[in-house]
Amino acid sequence: MTSTTRLTVAQALVRFLAAQYTERDGVRQRLIGATWGIFGHGNVAGLGQALIEYGDDMPFHQGRNEQSMVHAAVGYARQSNRLSTHAVTTSIGPGATNLVTGAALATVNHLPVLLLPGDIFATRVADPVLQQLEVPYAGDVSVNDSLRPVSKYFDRVTRPEALIPAALQAMRVLTDPVETGAVTLAMPQDVQAEAYDWPEEFFAERTWVVRRPGADPTELAEAVRTIRSAKRPLLIAGGGVHHSRAEEALAEFVRTTGIPVASTQAGKGSLRHDHPQDVGGIGHTGTATADELARTADLIIGVGTRYTDFTTASGTLFQGEGVRFLNLNIASYDGHKLAGQPLIADASIGLAELTAALRTHGHRVADAYVSEYSEDKERWEQRVDACYEAEEPDVRPTQPQVLGALDALADESDVIINAAGSLPGDLHKLWRARSKDQYHLEYGYSCMGYEIPAAIGVKLAAPERNVWALVGDGTYLMMPTEIVTAVQEGIAIKILLVQNHGYASIGGLSESVGGERFGTAYRFTSEDGTFTGAPLPVDLAANVASLGMRVLRAKTVRELREALAEARAADTPTCVYVETETADTVSGPPPAQAWWDVPVAETATRASAVKARELYERHVSTRRRHL
Repeated sequence: MTSTTRLTVAQALVRFLAAQYTERDGVRQRLIGATWGIFGHGNVAGLGQALIEYGDDMPFHQGRNEQSMVHAAVGYARQSNRLSTHAVTTSIGPGATNLVTGAALATVNHLPVLLLPGDIFATRVADPVLQQLEVPYAGDVSVNDSLRPVSKYFDRVTRPEALIPAALQAMRVLTDPVETGAVTLAMPQDVQAEAYDWPEEFFAERTWVVRRPGADPTELAEAVRTIRSAKRPLLIAGGGVHHSRAEEALAEFVRTTGIPVASTQAGKGSLRHDHPQDVGGIGHTGTATADELARTADLIIGVGTRYTDFTTASGTLFQGEGVRFLNLNIASYDGHKLAGQPLIADASIGLAELTAALRTHGHRVADAYVSEYSEDKERWEQRVDACYEAEEPDVRPTQPQVLGALDALADESDVIINAAGSLPGDLHKLWRARSKDQYHLEYGYSCMGYEIPAAIGVKLAAPERNVWALVGDGTYLMMPTEIVTAVQEGIAIKILLVQNHGYASIGGLSESVGGERFGTAYRFTSEDGTFTGAPLPVDLAANVASLGMRVLRAKTVRELREALAEARAADTPTCVYVETETADTVSGPPPAQAWWDVPVAETATRASAVKARELYERHVSTRRRHL
């Protein structure tokens, strides 16, 4: 006879989650490392009570914003190589809908996170309950259904016994390297508190093996033939290289073949910045070296990349005669993009198989090609030096000089986190990644507000590392709330807060497409209703301090260097605040090296828009459909 234990649904779920593990390459670790929560009537008596009941088995973190809690869980998951993540519980209503943005970010980036929003009564005895959205045409719909399109798996647990298959399916998706993303189990508040006799087997430890599939022999042989026939191949390293921990396999592949490597935002750091084959970022925010190689390449080898428009420059970057695409990807969907030749496999296994086969043939690119990209790489490094250099240390720094000051201080143990604004472009072009997980850019969703909570998640996953959240003023004002969490739990993240008085990145884009920077500056309104008055007297440093974090103000390059060093050595949460100078032609970042297709008004009377449309049409004429 099967033995049972009588628990509430919420208690059973917490016990189940505490017993789940992942294993890859013989290394086993806990799948759900902790739970984040903000409590309301929809989860306080269910999951809230269960987390107290089993507090020894499930660590808990108190969040301030539901979206932020998801970002923290995602940061933890990425730092944990997708082998461990956190759960997030909320009440019903706004608590649940606040999860949507974070869920979309997780799913877009293929990063696992478990969402446990409270839900309306399954029994309908209290109908409508507080915060319930009534849908006249469907009685079984709640606001949680807004999470369906941004979740890789969604289920509503309307009966206690339904938890068993739902929980198992949730774990399957979280640990699937192809399908992983946000997983949502909507938890009706009455069901959470309902008791049931659970089979003890439900709480037994389970280990979910994260697979590493190899390549199909036919696809592998064809891929080898394709590479051997190419004269100017270029490899694009995407986030899948990091997810697979394929950095060493990649280094061995390019050491054998001499093929240069460009990287997406998610893939940067796949090779160290000083590796001979690393030619930097690609696409709109890429280096001149990588983008020029992309324009003349006859073969693009995409490894673990989704080929987003920033990477592919909207179909205009790859202009080589007869250029072909070979896509090594664990996901068939991405492996077939750009009408490419698929090599469906784990990145690490696939690269190792390619290396072995090409080594047998003694294949390597021509020395002249190696000399060409090596010389271009050296010229680009000189441009980086010029951007970082500050000849006058007692003046206000430009944004590239801010990055240069941090670059001079950081070693391979530092992790830098960013997601949106003008910083991603400067970082992709200029940052010198020293380790495989130093460069943490969330650019799949480019979500403002990600940086601070993600830094907390990364620090929880790697407490021995120095973790920097690089934040602009626009991003900071979106979501500074988890500073309180860092202070509360003594999580010693470092925040580098850059004040440039507005949405600098979109301001620049607006100007280039005829939008005249409308609505992008943080300034007082002028008589004509535009935001062109004096800068707002907002003191963000004072705001940080009011949330309990130590703040170091830096007005000059010299003071910035000193503040960064002091913050790096601190064992408490610390913020460095600096106001930047407008970049000039000497110290500003190099302009975009590839075109980004942002449609421009087809008809307009303002001269700026007319001129922008003329330029747009010239770029549009270079579009290619890769078939």
